[in-house]
Amino acid sequence: MYQLAEQYIKAFADVKDKSIFTQSMIGLEKETLRVSRDGGLAQTAHPLALGSALTHPYITTDYSEALLEIVTPPSQDIPTVLKFLSDTQNFIYSQLDNEILWSTSMPCVVAGETSIPLARYGSSNSGLMKTVYRRGLGHRYGRVMQVIAGVHFNFSFADGFWPVFFDIKNKKSEKSQQELISESYFSLLRNLQRFGWLIPYLFGASPAVCISFLQGKETTLLKFNDTTYYEPFATSLRMGDIGYQNNKESEVGVVADYNSLNNYIDSLQHAVETPCPEYEKIGFEVGGQHQQLSSNILQIENEYYSTVRPKQITDEYEMPSEALKSRGVQYVELRSLDVNAFHPLGIDEEQLYFLETFMLFCLTHESPAIDETERKEIDRNEMLTAHQGRDPDLKLSRNGKDISIKEWGGEILGVMQGFASLLDDVHATDNYSRSLKKQKQSVDDPECTPSAKMLCEMREKGEGFYHFATRMSEQHHEAFLQDELSAEQSQFYRDLSKTSLAQQKEMEDNDSLPFATFLQRYFDKLL
Repeated sequence: MYQLAEQYIKAFADVKDKSIFTQSMIGLEKETLRVSRDGGLAQTAHPLALGSALTHPYITTDYSEALLEIVTPPSQDIPTVLKFLSDTQNFIYSQLDNEILWSTSMPCVVAGETSIPLARYGSSNSGLMKTVYRRGLGHRYGRVMQVIAGVHFNFSFADGFWPVFFDIKNKKSEKSQQELISESYFSLLRNLQRFGWLIPYLFGASPAVCISFLQGKETTLLKFNDTTYYEPFATSLRMGDIGYQNNKESEVGVVADYNSLNNYIDSLQHAVETPCPEYEKIGFEVGGQHQQLSSNILQIENEYYSTVRPKQITDEYEMPSEALKSRGVQYVELRSLDVNAFHPLGIDEEQLYFLETFMLFCLTHESPAIDETERKEIDRNEMLTAHQGRDPDLKLSRNGKDISIKEWGGEILGVMQGFASLLDDVHATDNYSRSLKKQKQSVDDPECTPSAKMLCEMREKGEGFYHFATRMSEQHHEAFLQDELSAEQSQFYRDLSKTSLAQQKEMEDNDSLPFATFLQRYFDKLL
């Protein structure tokens, strides 16, 4: 079953220039809520000292003014990525006034939809578009769902890797190298979905939620105590059916097609261009205020939720699908990581070493097209793992047959050992094998997973979700207080903030088009 991946392990061992394995690029996007010291969502605006959320390259916001997003530049070195994330988070803490950063994916005390301040990006057309998009998300799915945080892992192989890979593959084609690269990334993306259940199992850290998150709605979740709902064997409720899902899109037939780049682009563009009667009821412009970017199934392509995305850096006003069509896939984005509640950064080195190894496995394993039957199997496996992943009696489905997580996960990690050894060798380290060994322990024993440890601590300390998350948030805050930035580092971030604010003002001063005209031209691809 894993013969192809094992053949690549042997072939990679014979490659003379091993630097192609050390030049992969890794980046992170970490979301984190600003909260008041009593655990409620911060009602304050995005701090001016952090710069412009519209134009700052590394510090922005996601759905809400309270939901920070930290972006690291891509790097070939995992410690460098984490150091930048640490420095940036440290600078953010230095600018917060009596607020802390929430330690978990699931939000804290939520006092209703109106307590969630919509992100604002100024008066430029680009800034207004981002805010209107978020207003539309609130109308379509509710604001509470939008303040769930996560960590996105961005990855690309080195340019020099591909000729070697295609030579081993004996890939003779009239297609351009970029077409072959995009084809290979889509093969990887399909396998990231097939084996995607492994991510919430190993790294899920949201087995419980604050009662306030459900806003009084009926639920099948159990009561942990008077303030907390949970599921006994859950790994990642964030990735389950109470998390961010495009349920309404699936009802009207929108499923991104990952069987080729062209299929993917066509499926998303179709959704962006197809009217939705339900969303037409929301209205487009009400009382002089735009309520959504359009009343189509998707306002823009990013509205479609997926655990993985093919990515290409976009030019100004360029749609993601247009960038992919023009220049192919540049990197992949894995979006299924919970915020690691036990680490101040929300993610640690061991996770990243594992994920880099996982990327090699998913690229080299057989990856046929995904048909409708397998799509349902993939979705079911992910949902079961999110809600019941640590249940020793749980069976996932592989090619229509039942298989346990312990058996399937053990097989995958067994094959991954060859890739981990290769990466250890070329990096002169044992980090990859050590990370794999730790994840193997979690596959063998569910009590070693972060979700199990979280519930265990809550029971031992008599805490609900809110008190656990508050305690961890305070601990992380104290850790950053002990690690001040140098004067040079602080100045770097202050300069970025100042520059970004100036860039936003320049955009606002130079805008001349009415917003409605700007929006029409954007969708007509005339900007």
